[in-house]
Amino acid sequence: MALDYWTEFFEDLQHVRGRSRNTVLAYRRDLELFDTFQQSHKDLNLIFDFMTKKGLSTRSQARVISSVRTYYKFCESKGMSIPDISKLRPPKVKAALPKPLTLDEFKKLVDNCEVDNPPKSARNQVTLLLLFGLGCRVSELIALDLHDFNETESWIKVVGKGGKERLIPLTQNLQQELKIYIVHVRRKLVKDNTSSILINDRGKRPSRVDIWRWLSAWSERAGFSEPVSPHRFRHGCATALLESGADLRSIQMLLGHSSIQTTQIYTSVSTNKLKEEIDKHHPLSTDFSVTKKPEEVEP
Repeated sequence: MALDYWTEFFEDLQHVRGRSRNTVLAYRRDLELFDTFQQSHKDLNLIFDFMTKKGLSTRSQARVISSVRTYYKFCESKGMSIPDISKLRPPKVKAALPKPLTLDEFKKLVDNCEVDNPPKSARNQVTLLLLFGLGCRVSELIALDLHDFNETESWIKVVGKGGKERLIPLTQNLQQELKIYIVHVRRKLVKDNTSSILINDRGKRPSRVDIWRWLSAWSERAGFSEPVSPHRFRHGCATALLESGADLRSIQMLLGHSSIQTTQIYTSVSTNKLKEEIDKHHPLSTDFSVTKKPEEVEP
């Protein structure tokens, strides 16, 4: 790798800044692409044409530029003379509105996740309940351990990006379902000494692939045109809370967003829902008019 401070930069990301493994890998891919670019280009401004020819979306291009700027700032902190990157600005990315999972869709998945094996059926249902009830990321879901569940105080500890911990309160129903699963079901599935709450078909901690595979099978059985992604549960949880009156700050803490701006995207979702409801139910959304025709107001 031709980039300076390659090893030091990634050690800083992981051990000093506490970035997750997935984040570090994303930085690595971005900088490997940038290194390839530098080998045949001297003008940094040509990187946008280079990335477009590589088929990168606007969002991916913005991430690469952000990675490059972070890398150069690190090099500068080490006393290295860096090129002028003031004009190397990431392209504007239009925030895509999340597609939240509805309660009806959730119920369809629950009805279609049952299999011939009762313990596995119970495991499948608890998986769906945790995804929708906690609004957690799939990486957070598979990392849940038995000691993270506090039955007495009715919360569960979730470890998010950068190792940041947050305590998520459990509804009474979710607490009861989780307790029943842990006491009566989990022991029939586990085959080693793993402390994982969820257990895959091999008796071990599930992987991200396991969760995606399960959701794909249940989605197909429920008649969905495409697999329901884990992130739709997260969006569905946040949107349902917002529409029920929860404040943004509470939702931010639940989801583990570092910035309230990330959480504010759900206000757009809620506004769109409100518009649909007004168009559907408000009496003035029908053919009702008080405006006079042009010929009636002309002298």
